[in-house]
Amino acid sequence: MKSMHRYSNLSSDEIARLQALRKLKILDSPYETLFDCITRAASEICKTPIALISFVDEDRQWFKAKVGIDGITETPRELAFCADTILSAEVLEVLDTLEDERYKDNPLVLGYPHIRFYAGAPISLPLGERIGSLCVIDTKPGELNQYQKAALEGLAKVISQALLIRDMNARANQANP
Repeated sequence: MKSMHRYSNLSSDEIARLQALRKLKILDSPYETLFDCITRAASEICKTPIALISFVDEDRQWFKAKVGIDGITETPRELAFCADTILSAEVLEVLDTLEDERYKDNPLVLGYPHIRFYAGAPISLPLGERIGSLCVIDTKPGELNQYQKAALEGLAKVISQALLIRDMNARANQANP
């Protein structure tokens, strides 16, 4: 692995987290309807124009599913809000990025897609590895209500379960060609 110390936002279990992510073979996989449906649901529930399922790799975040963003399939990890989301089991909510020291100079705030509001729920595996997030984004400041926050967390758990089922099916298909 490359040197991971250049990021200030690393989880204490970064190596195990990356191993778990790679074991799922989700990175750079084709889009799948289930994940697209979950992303659309998050966008509708949270009333945001943008929603993403992203997985945080060593040097990038990669989008498995997306609503409201065109032409982007990944961003460098150092720009990724989701890289901060995976540091906690709680929803990360940034009400106004221009008023938040961590993000006000971020190119994704100052340029396309002009992020002003961000909320992300970590996608966690059974052993606790947080490998990505389900996030919703708006181009204006905002705030989720308790229902929306709970729904975002619940949908992130659905993604986790879908990943485990996907992995079990892939292993079964390999064992029984």
